[in-house]
Amino acid sequence: MASPLVLSLHPEDGVVIARATLMPGTPVVQGVSTLGRVPAGHKIAVRAHAEGEPVLRYGQIIGFATQAIAPGEHVHVQNCGMGDFAKDYAWGVDAKATDYVAVPATFRGIRRADGRVATRNYIGLLTSVNCSAHVAELVAMAFRKNPLTGENPLAEFPHVDGVVALTHKTGCGMTQLEPLTVLRRTLGGYARHVNFSHVIVLGLGCEVNQIGGLMEEQKLAGRLRAMDIQEMGGTRKTVEAGIAFVREVLAESNQARREAIPASELTIALQCGGSDGYSGITANPALGAASDLLVRHGGTVILSETPETYGAEHLLTRRAVSREVGEKLVGLMRWWEAYTEKEGAEMNANPSPGNKAGGLTTILEKSLGAMAKAGNTNLVDVLHYAEAVTKHGFVFMDTPGYDPVAATGQVAGGANLVCFTTGRGSVFGCKPAPSIKLATNSAMFRRMEDDMDINCGTIADGEESVQACGERIFELILRTASGEATKSEQFDFGAAEFAPWVLGATM
Repeated sequence: MASPLVLSLHPEDGVVIARATLMPGTPVVQGVSTLGRVPAGHKIAVRAHAEGEPVLRYGQIIGFATQAIAPGEHVHVQNCGMGDFAKDYAWGVDAKATDYVAVPATFRGIRRADGRVATRNYIGLLTSVNCSAHVAELVAMAFRKNPLTGENPLAEFPHVDGVVALTHKTGCGMTQLEPLTVLRRTLGGYARHVNFSHVIVLGLGCEVNQIGGLMEEQKLAGRLRAMDIQEMGGTRKTVEAGIAFVREVLAESNQARREAIPASELTIALQCGGSDGYSGITANPALGAASDLLVRHGGTVILSETPETYGAEHLLTRRAVSREVGEKLVGLMRWWEAYTEKEGAEMNANPSPGNKAGGLTTILEKSLGAMAKAGNTNLVDVLHYAEAVTKHGFVFMDTPGYDPVAATGQVAGGANLVCFTTGRGSVFGCKPAPSIKLATNSAMFRRMEDDMDINCGTIADGEESVQACGERIFELILRTASGEATKSEQFDFGAAEFAPWVLGATM
């Protein structure tokens, strides 16, 4: 019998998880007490492990003992590391028909003229290159509320959520192949994003990422207003023209109205950042329960962060609707192995120092917890970074593990809302999509309550089931999609976090 001071996750596990910091001599299971201090969220061995023996959590391998581990010993980087093991991909063996609800839930969304549904109504300023970033910011600044005087240039346009400049640090000094293609695909996804009513793209004029090429490649003609600073006659004239365009379209943008929309029109980006030892126990599985609910209502969820799925991909291939879909996921893993090897790195360079301080030891352990965000429904598609999501259900998108880059790709693919779990306390937004923050533990939630939307630490505290917390998340998703502001929106997060994936050499 496990002590209430620890969490036992699976009967086959050789470790339990500390609910709080435990001092030496604390009983954890019958006949086993801690041999030293164990921080909250960290692992304690409940049986002996010989050197080289697998260490199991969630009933899955998270690493191998790098030395003999005694019962009661703290299990972490000092005695547990990576190792190779055979994976059974078992293509589609666990795929099953989705149990759709008879009457889907609804939210108050904005139906665009082309039939797509928005959760927010922004006017967007995109940049083709870093050299036009400040000009875009100057245009956006003209429409921001003054925090000192309270003056609001958009006061007469209550149905416009804001004018946002999304800038980046690339667009030139880059090779012409994959890096340019990925950048253009990302910008194209944002230019088409349903949460923008109108979009300007600002360039310098001499960059590699020419606006004309971007518009032709991404078929954006007619969707946005393009301005090159050099052709416009410099900074002042471009800013004036940008401001004039926004003023010209504000009345039209303000015509947007919310109406009852089925939840099948929601596409949710699933993110985690600043993970800890509770992430895979509380917030991630609770978000997984909410994901399953959304899929049952006909909606779509996007799991990403390929390096943080590494080592657990065989559990997703079992849920793939076809061998082809499963093989696409495994192919991404092989690409990442080659990519990190070429860069002189290894996949287990992730977890981060903060993850390890929170109790995560290897990428295998982190991946098993991270993938819980996607629940248990079928894997219906696998996409490259920033590719458009076209299928309903659970979709996987290839992205780095770095949260801003990953979320940028997901939103470019069409996510109209982001759910972000965190154990250490990430602060994040992702305009034009609202971002809901889910805390994995109650202590951090109380410490950073101004930034967190939901406390999932109630699960570890024994106050709530995973399913009940998932239902609470699902209800907040519907309210947020209907216009309720998230904590990150109240702080106006979301513009600076725009971060397209930069590939290749800077020339």
